[in-house]
This record gives sequence, C-alpha cells and structure tokens, in this order.
Amino acid sequence: MVLSKFMPNNPKFALKFEESARNAHATATALVDLLENYTDVENKVARIKDLEHVGDRLAQEVTTLLADSFIVPFDREDIIALNNELDDLVDDLEEAASKLSLYRIARPLPQMAQLARLAEQQCALLAQGMPLIEHHGHISQLTSLAGQIQALEDQADDLGDDVQRTLYDGVTDVPGMINAMRNGEIAGLIENATDQAQRVSKTVAGILLKNA
Repeated sequence: MVLSKFMPNNPKFALKFEESARNAHATATALVDLLENYTDVENKVARIKDLEHVGDRLAQEVTTLLADSFIVPFDREDIIALNNELDDLVDDLEEAASKLSLYRIARPLPQMAQLARLAEQQCALLAQGMPLIEHHGHISQLTSLAGQIQALEDQADDLGDDVQRTLYDGVTDVPGMINAMRNGEIAGLIENATDQAQRVSKTVAGILLKNA
C-alpha cells in the first residue's frame, strides 16, 4: 500500500502521463499522415523523430521525478511500467517511420496505413482516458476505453495476419523478396505499437483497481 492513500498526492505524475499520452497520439497521427499521403517523406519522418525525442524527454522527466519524490500517487513499479510502455509505444511508431525512409520504400503496403489508423485511434482513447488515472470514480469509464482499445488491437491482429498471408504474393526475384521482407518488418512494427497501446491501457486499469 502506497503512502498516497494517507497523504496528499503528487499531481505531477498524472500531468506527465497525460502529456506523454498526447504525444503518443500526435506521433500516431503523424504516421497516419505519412502513410496516407506518402509525399515529402523525409520531412514527415523528421517530424515523427522530433516527437519521439519529446517522448524520450518526458520519460526521463518521469524517471527523475520518481527519484526525487517521497510521496507517489501509486506504486513505484506501476509508475515505471506505465512510463516505459508509453515510451515504447512512441518508439515503435517512430521506428516504423524511420525504416520507411531508411529502406527507401517506394510504395508502402496498404495495410500499413490501416494499422497506423488503428494505432491512432487507440492513442486518442489513451489521451482521453489518461487524465482520469487518479480519479477512482471513473473506473467504469476507463474500463470501457480499455475495451475499445482491445477491440482495435484485435483488428490490428487480423490485419497483421493478412500481411503475412499475402506478403510474398507475386514475388519472383531476390530484390522483390528483400522489399517484401522490409515491408513486413515495418508493418510488424506498427502492429507492435497497437499491442503496446493495449499494454498501456491494461496498466492504467490495473493501477485504478489496485488503488480503488
């Protein structure tokens, strides 16, 4: 049991997590724009990298705040887990964007944009729910958001399976195989981001249940 049950909470943690969730949503939105409007690729990738750097800064600020704080709003282990999961979510999105540029992908798989859109919708729900993380009266609302995030992750799994089934269709030479492998890797990174968004929502739900 944390001391915050008996003493005033430190609101800075919640504010940092809100900011991190908004940054994740901004990153996912930028990736959707890149994939749905595949022009000016280098500048769009640079924008996503900038957002990833913001995520790194926010994660470090949470780590520093945790080290400097005697009173915490919930278990330190949960703070560390949530901080890492939000950071990993943005990292997956940024790595997908970077590899589109690195591999010089001329035409992304259509499923990539669909996966990115699912991730964006998940991140929008996380940004909506994160301000409620310290308000125990909103457990039912956050449970509903978690269910929606899970449903989106299920759709992403189906899309990922579709990518695997069709990835090598029509591939007849080594360059084509390399391109298919690279496309599959990038699609996998975006699907990983949808998995990570689900982990974030589960951690938030667990925090609320433990501190109810």
